[in-house]
Amino acid sequence: MEIATQESQGKRAAYLGGLAIAIGGAILFSTKAIVAKLLYRYHLDAVTVIAFRMLFSLPVFAAIALWKMRTEPPLSRADAWRLVGLGLVGYYLSSYLDFLGLQFITVGLERLILFLTPTFVLLASALWLKKHIGRSQWISLLTAYAGIVLVFFHDLRDGGSNVALGSLLVLGSAMAYALYLLASGEMVKRLGSLRLVSYAMCVSSAACIGQFFLLRPAGLLVQPMEVYGLSLVNGILCTVMPVFMTMIAVQRIGAGPASLAGMIGPVSTLFFGAVILSEPVTSWQLAGTALVLAGIYLLSNVKGKEK
Repeated sequence: MEIATQESQGKRAAYLGGLAIAIGGAILFSTKAIVAKLLYRYHLDAVTVIAFRMLFSLPVFAAIALWKMRTEPPLSRADAWRLVGLGLVGYYLSSYLDFLGLQFITVGLERLILFLTPTFVLLASALWLKKHIGRSQWISLLTAYAGIVLVFFHDLRDGGSNVALGSLLVLGSAMAYALYLLASGEMVKRLGSLRLVSYAMCVSSAACIGQFFLLRPAGLLVQPMEVYGLSLVNGILCTVMPVFMTMIAVQRIGAGPASLAGMIGPVSTLFFGAVILSEPVTSWQLAGTALVLAGIYLLSNVKGKEK
């Protein structure tokens, strides 16, 4: 009896540990919007901010990619080209549009729009893969989008056309990442998530850094120490660590609970936006956030039951 109790307690402790890792990863990943906003105060643009982010995260992903190249069978030419495409769409394009949009909207609205990614995956699956969308899923979608509309029109009164432009850019970012998730599904099973992410991030880093040298003078690499410090945080704490923490959490507690733990992201972003950036938190924003989280929660439950 005691052994069974100890095993049960051990499993519970392992689950709670995995859940804590998933929550920590979601919070760190959401914090990149806060760091980006702080970097924009130094008169940097999206091209420069994302280049610095990748300059600091690239060595880690490159080291993992080299390790995988030595320990895993070589990629086929077809898979290599697919990885190039995934890296350009899922991490380069998605990140670039996200950082562009952050120049015009609050971090709270940005996080909520990005949180709609699962709904875009569902809609794309219905359009291209001809998957049926049930009544419960439609209710989930409408609930989530109602929350976005609520926050969008609230922010639109203050920011005008800039809010509309920023929201469209971040919406494009979410759609690009949804496309990446759809396209990478089969490759993850064959290559493994660590190998796929490290290769794709190397492609993305090359594109982001190359874009910087094409569009900006190399002299912009000389910045105040605060910019380097924030970029280090952006590259390591807000990019590298969340990737590995999410992978560890999925291994320990499964993809479903790990994805639900990610729902803390929009809430933490609202909190940090208010505390660090002095962005106002209104009842409209809280109501919209609650609707989005409810919609995604309902959607994840429906998908979980289907499986």
